Formats: sequence, C-alpha cells, structure tokens
Amino acid sequence: MARIAGVNIPDNKKIEFALPYIYGVGHSLACKILNQAQVDGSKRANSLSAEEINRLRQIIEKEYKVEGELRRAIMFNIKRLKDVGAYRGIRHAKHLTVRGQRTKTNSRTVRGNVRRTAGSGRIKGLNKT
Repeated sequence: MARIAGVNIPDNKKIEFALPYIYGVGHSLACKILNQAQVDGSKRANSLSAEEINRLRQIIEKEYKVEGELRRAIMFNIKRLKDVGAYRGIRHAKHLTVRGQRTKTNSRTVRGNVRRTAGSGRIKGLNKT
C-alpha cells in the first residue's frame, strides 16, 4: 500500500482515481500530477514502481498544499474573516450558510437538521370535558 502525503492510497484502484483520496487533490489535479510525473493513469496503484511513487510523492509534497497544511490554511482564512467581522465570518460563527443560499428552506444540513414548526397550539394530555 503506497503512502503519499500521510494517506494510504488504495491498491486495487487505478492511480488516477486513487490520488483523490488525498485531501486537496481532485480528479483534474490528479491527472495533471500524473502527466507531470510521467506516470500512466490507467496503472493500478499496486503495480507502480518505487521510483514512480517517489516522483508522485515529491511533486505533491513540494508543489501543492494538501492534507494538514491545506486544512490549516482554510481554518486560518475562516478565523481571519471572523476576527475582521466580515459578513462571511459572522455567518461562519453562527453556523449558517455562507455563499448566498436561501435559509427559509433547504438549509437543514447546515443548521443541524432542526425542524422548528409551530404546532396547533393544543396541549397534549388534556381531555375534553
């Protein structure tokens, strides 16, 4: 099992689809990295030579922010927005949508699946007399 940027790459997948397991590497960036390292994207991850894995590791670690470094950068960007008092920072602090989505409906995942609806107003447990 190859280990690149602190992530175990799955052996049975093609390297083109295994590289996106690294946080910060998507499909298009994976193709770009493979072209740069001169590695065939249709090869399985377990059939790569040690030299090819080394080339991939060097390119990813030297040229791109991935995994912990990228997560830290994103966290600092959000913290900066909060400290400045920007609108986006306030939305992050309140755990609301940030990018202009509507919140009257369709924001269940951001708000934590809270369903606040008014009932009929009747108290349960009281019997009619």
